Amino acid sequence: MPIIIPRDLPAYGSLREEKIFVMDDERAIRQDIRPIEIAILNLMPTKETTETQLLRLLGNSALQVNVTLIKTDSYEATHASCEHMEKFYKSLDEVRGMKFDGMIVTGAPVETIPFEEVKYWDELTTIIDFADKNVTSTIYVCWGAQAALYYKYGIAKTPLEKKLFGVYATHATVKNDMLLKGMDDVFYIPHSRYTSTDEVALRKNTAVKILAESDEAGISIAKTHDNKSFFFMGHSEYDRFTLQNEYLRDLQKGLQTEPPANYFTDGSMSRVDMKWRSTANLIFYNWLNYYVYQVTPFEL
Repeated sequence: MPIIIPRDLPAYGSLREEKIFVMDDERAIRQDIRPIEIAILNLMPTKETTETQLLRLLGNSALQVNVTLIKTDSYEATHASCEHMEKFYKSLDEVRGMKFDGMIVTGAPVETIPFEEVKYWDELTTIIDFADKNVTSTIYVCWGAQAALYYKYGIAKTPLEKKLFGVYATHATVKNDMLLKGMDDVFYIPHSRYTSTDEVALRKNTAVKILAESDEAGISIAKTHDNKSFFFMGHSEYDRFTLQNEYLRDLQKGLQTEPPANYFTDGSMSRVDMKWRSTANLIFYNWLNYYVYQVTPFEL
């Protein structure tokens, strides 16, 4: 089944070219199917790129998925046009009376700023409260995961000695959790961050269960025991060249960033070893199936 998005959303054409089954609203309404309702709070500056990355993964399912893009009112996007934001995004006030089967809260390039000093912090905490009451299951990604763990459980973030940057071997730490069903013994997840969640505090927290970790990158995936909140410390949704683009951007800024680990297959940066694609597809497919579709009520 397809993801349901407006035909004029930039991601529509890209996904059609990739043979991802997408459908516009007009066609979807003619099908007698109750679609899964997914909200995406997109905090990334590269709005259109992030939209495409997440929609690609949500489209890898037998379910009909209707997507609502959400923005913050307390901070205006500077890397996306006002027209794009007004046309395709809704504010919290516009969705406050709605229920969702699932939600994804992205990362944001504000990890070195104290949480309370982030311009949209108060609005984000309101959205987290909204998700707890109105969403069956929510994925928090990278800084979004750090923010949710801090707000919900008081687990702080800690600065790293240098940027954690690359693609890291990861393994499950529990048996038979449905999120990791079908995963290899070793799988790969990209990371790109300057901070980490306080892992000592996270391991001691009884409300959270650690599902996967990496010898190099630390805890990679965790969840609450009620399956309502998932915390992804990395970026399995990244495209093939996302880390390359970030690396080149850092170099242009004069930052002393090392090349992403376990990523380029030669010294010239002409080839990228994309060994996380199957992991990303499987994680999001399992989340949609086992933690959203199988447990969400038919009448939202």
